[in-house]
Amino acid sequence: MLRTISMTLVVLTSLLVNPLSAQDWAEKMFTTLEHDFGTVARGAETVYRFEIRNLYKQTMHITGVRSSCGCTTPTIENATIKTHEKAYIVAKFNTHTHIGRKSATLTISLGAPFAAQVQVRVHGNIRSDVVFHPGLVQFGNVDEGEPSVKRVTVNFAGRNSWQIVDVRNDNDRFEVELNETQRSRARVTYELLVRLKGDQPPGFITDQLSIITNDPRADSQRIPLFVGGRVIPEISVTPQTLALGALQPGEVVTRKVVVRGKKPFRIQTVDCGDDCLSFKTDGESRAIHFVEVSYVADENLGAVRLPVEIKTDRANGRGATLQVSATVVEPASTPLPAEQQSSGQSANTAETALAEETASN
Repeated sequence: MLRTISMTLVVLTSLLVNPLSAQDWAEKMFTTLEHDFGTVARGAETVYRFEIRNLYKQTMHITGVRSSCGCTTPTIENATIKTHEKAYIVAKFNTHTHIGRKSATLTISLGAPFAAQVQVRVHGNIRSDVVFHPGLVQFGNVDEGEPSVKRVTVNFAGRNSWQIVDVRNDNDRFEVELNETQRSRARVTYELLVRLKGDQPPGFITDQLSIITNDPRADSQRIPLFVGGRVIPEISVTPQTLALGALQPGEVVTRKVVVRGKKPFRIQTVDCGDDCLSFKTDGESRAIHFVEVSYVADENLGAVRLPVEIKTDRANGRGATLQVSATVVEPASTPLPAEQQSSGQSANTAETALAEETASN
């Protein structure tokens, strides 16, 4: 009887421990398992991306994600994750259809080769008395060097003493102008003009403004307003990463890249800070250039990554960055045919004999 009880405990323990250990290895791929949206306005575009990074040799597959609450809609970015690659679970807080304090548990399912489930949580407070229109400052695609202006209306329903006392932003490439346009017994309206300066570097814009109010409650005084968009570079290079493959020391390889601009330009300099790369360009002014890149593998074995800066005669020396990668490997050792080996040995013997005879004379 005691033996039967012991065996039952072993089985129960294995059933309890294995799922937990499986979940532990899967949770290690997440940078965080919880996010607080804080206090947000109704209608605000409120999104958080849970990052997943594959730490293992096997390719991982996200098979699904579900939410415990309709206040949050989850989606998957990149369901197949190879080694060291990243994926995201995007949690969208549904501020258009829900109000008040809300929370949701998102359950992410991983499939073969190793099945597991990971739960992440989001929560926040959706204010019904403050409404943004539109829900975020969306600049869309903006050409490099070009300023842009967007307008957002902030409506408050309640006491007429309500005020926006400040708009804070850590990005000095934004300028914000705040204007009160309406104040009545039960309604207050502000207009925000958000200006993107022309010195914003190329790439995606992911930022936020903080609307500071005179609300008496500390947790309601700060309301986030998200900012999104993308600055399109004037000069681009294709491909952005030039992979040269496996090379032996001393081996030379030459490739061409295409450098494009919206207007004709001259390439002023191409520099990688390393003597093992050389470049061939001309001094012509055109919208498309073909740049010849030559690489000489040195004696240092292993991976090589070289950032290449391409500067042009456009404003402020605008240009593009090219990443050159290669792997320097040991020279292949191929056995010589038998006849070459014997002839080589004879030659070596003759040279040795000649050297001995010369020395004796």
